[in-house]
Amino acid sequence: MIVLGIDPGSRLTGYGVLDLSGGKPRYVASGCIRIKADGLAQKLAQVYAGIAELIAMHRPAEFAIEQVFMAKNADSALKLGQARGTAVVCAANHGLPVFEYAARQIKQAVTGTGAADKLQVQHMITAVLGLSATPQADAADALAIALTHAHTRAGLIQQGSYGSRRGGRGQRWRDYRPE
Repeated sequence: MIVLGIDPGSRLTGYGVLDLSGGKPRYVASGCIRIKADGLAQKLAQVYAGIAELIAMHRPAEFAIEQVFMAKNADSALKLGQARGTAVVCAANHGLPVFEYAARQIKQAVTGTGAADKLQVQHMITAVLGLSATPQADAADALAIALTHAHTRAGLIQQGSYGSRRGGRGQRWRDYRPE
């Protein structure tokens, strides 16, 4: 089973793809969608098109993304929220279940502390996935989101509650299916 993790942004949107078919998550791909448009609508269209291309290429079964957090700059938070919303709509339009994880939960799952910085996340992603090179920060964050989903999913399967209406630690957009 393939999971696509997304770290949304209005200039760079990180992505990470993991294969969860074996007993251990396996690295498939990662990188960044570089947004080059000037206007907001064009930027969001590029985010949508980039994620749609990733979905077509990798055929994920599930989609994981970071939950909204409060930023110091309201304008930046609004732009991030719009890019995030675009990513969620793209996944939903492609029929993917969407799972959301809090930033602290992602850092905790990957590094053991919810207060980890970007360098710690990059280091742990490189070590845990056995990568030969350290991924760019946005790509490492997206891989961390996918890895958090893998761990949460595995724990819920073990408990027998995966796929139930109650959900788990990650919040899922269960009810939307395009016609």
